[in-house]
Amino acid sequence: MIISFLQKLARALDSFSEATGRIISWLTLCLVVMQFAIVIGHYIFHVGEIFLQESLLYMHSMIFLGAAAYTLRHNGHVRVDVFYCHFGEKTKAWVNLLGTLFFLLPVAGFIGWMAWPYVMDSWQSLEGSIESSGIQAVYLLKSMILFFAVTVLLQGFSLLLHSVLTLCDAEHLSEEKPETL
Repeated sequence: MIISFLQKLARALDSFSEATGRIISWLTLCLVVMQFAIVIGHYIFHVGEIFLQESLLYMHSMIFLGAAAYTLRHNGHVRVDVFYCHFGEKTKAWVNLLGTLFFLLPVAGFIGWMAWPYVMDSWQSLEGSIESSGIQAVYLLKSMILFFAVTVLLQGFSLLLHSVLTLCDAEHLSEEKPETL
């Protein structure tokens, strides 16, 4: 009963990370198209829009901060894999469990905790670009830090659940490779 609940909860958290990652991944195409348009506009038509240039920063931030949980879900983050790749399923589960408990969750929680006043101050003043023709929504850009912290915490909790389930012989960890779109 409890195992079934934990499996469903882990799957729900994984589904959330999967959905947000797939949606955010489309921003990479937008980023490339926007950069191409800015270069063409600059070199061929001799025009430049600060708003468009700042949009690259926003998209870049959304891609890297917004898709961090998706990357974690697919084991795409860099790790020192000298020993881990040779471990059995249960040893990997122990490494993931302890790493999540002692490193991932505290660091993501600390980032969220420290970012909260920073982001709230930005929202209170509705902080905008220092450029008059720039994007007047810096508070949204800063909010991505909190989005990062929350989604990584959720995916970290899912990783914790998967590790516990593997240790209870209710599930086997699988080294998922990132899917191509």
